[in-house]
Amino acid sequence: MLFQLSAATALAFATAAQAAPENLGQCTGGIFPTQIRLAYAGDHGMAVSWNTKLQLTHPTVYFGKDQRLNRVAQSDVSTTYPSSSTYNNHVVLTGLEPNTAYFYKPNCGNVTYTFTTARRPGQKTEFSFAMVGDMGTFGPDGLSTTVGKGAANPLKPGDLTTVQSLAARQGSYDFVWHVGDLAYADAWIKEEKGGYVSPYNLTDNGAEYDRILNDFYDEIEELSSGKPYMVGPGNHEANCDNGSDLSVCVPGQLNFTGYRQHWNMPSAESGGLENFWYSFDHGMVHFVMFNTETDFPNAPDEPGGEGAENAGPFAPTGAQLAWLKKDLAAVDRKKTPWVVAAGHRPWYVSTTVCTECQAAFEPILIEYGVDLVLHGHKHFYERHAAVANNVTQEITNNPTAPWYVVNGAGGHYDGLDTPSAPYVSTSRDVIVAYGWSLFTVHNCSHLTTQFIGSANNTILDTATLIKDHCHPDDGDGCPV
Repeated sequence: MLFQLSAATALAFATAAQAAPENLGQCTGGIFPTQIRLAYAGDHGMAVSWNTKLQLTHPTVYFGKDQRLNRVAQSDVSTTYPSSSTYNNHVVLTGLEPNTAYFYKPNCGNVTYTFTTARRPGQKTEFSFAMVGDMGTFGPDGLSTTVGKGAANPLKPGDLTTVQSLAARQGSYDFVWHVGDLAYADAWIKEEKGGYVSPYNLTDNGAEYDRILNDFYDEIEELSSGKPYMVGPGNHEANCDNGSDLSVCVPGQLNFTGYRQHWNMPSAESGGLENFWYSFDHGMVHFVMFNTETDFPNAPDEPGGEGAENAGPFAPTGAQLAWLKKDLAAVDRKKTPWVVAAGHRPWYVSTTVCTECQAAFEPILIEYGVDLVLHGHKHFYERHAAVANNVTQEITNNPTAPWYVVNGAGGHYDGLDTPSAPYVSTSRDVIVAYGWSLFTVHNCSHLTTQFIGSANNTILDTATLIKDHCHPDDGDGCPV
């Protein structure tokens, strides 16, 4: 629900709310907002989400174009699940202007934050976005300069974490896209077995998992409170006992439960499903998130799949692929000439591939002319050629095939992977280092990627895709 107040009334109401929650009683620590996070909600909206120790009757956000915060939005969405120590609160702000800065504050907060709305679809100005995959908790509950038995590739003293690297470059991108495997709270058993976290206790009813998960969300708040943090599902969201020979998961930590409740992706605005598949426009690009874990033939995380996570399905048979075809068919390529898609598991990569994913998704991505496909899952960086049905095309020569980039090098407790040479024929560069990707959409014909080494923000790889998307009558600034 969204309503408008006069500036004076809103200011008085917001001031009172600093000492009062939605029922105008006293603000307590139990309803103090934490883990604040943003997500695009269509062309004129922004989802604001946060967690509290206690349930809220009406989660409320005060916002506006200046710090008077003369608008108010509320919802009745404040949910939890078994083993969670917090409630997830979601409010969608609507009626916003595109590419416009707003100030906002969740109820009972003591900090006013800012965000900038999505660029108008078809806006032809240059912009960048950040992409990261397979990034977990850093510090005492995750990857640090020391690791326990069984883990590898600790950070070197003085290295920045990927979160710190992203934070240092926060002014250079419009949003973050985390394409699966968040937090790695399911590594808690490995950490206890390896002596990194103590004591070794498999009967804590999910407390250690919950603690690591909350640590991750606290860590990324520096990013997610100021820039939309868009996410997709990975296999580590489906289960909680990675590395255990026993099934010790409590029900709330199975079947993507926490992932489903924590985030609020724009599926309602794009006809998708929860946080599993959705799309959004931003400037010259149509972005699409698809789900490589469930809801397609032989999906790896479904019962009987190779991932053995016994998760999903979450929709009727064929629903995801039908949605993906419909979504891509509706793209106006004169307005958003670029189409960028992401799904967690890769099928072009110099290690084990997801053949089931390739069979389900690649024909659709080729048919509708997707330009760039992003994956994580493998814990290194690998840039490929443009590829269709295992046949390569070079990215500087107006390829008709999608260009593939795999980046699961965000960093987590287990460390990095090292693929064995010789690499697959589609591969163009492999880097084994912690890092993230910065993509810049220059105009309708040029899109550049940079792989940023997190340790010291060094650019370790760069390449530019050149496509003939230009329409001479558009005045879009494309090179002649």
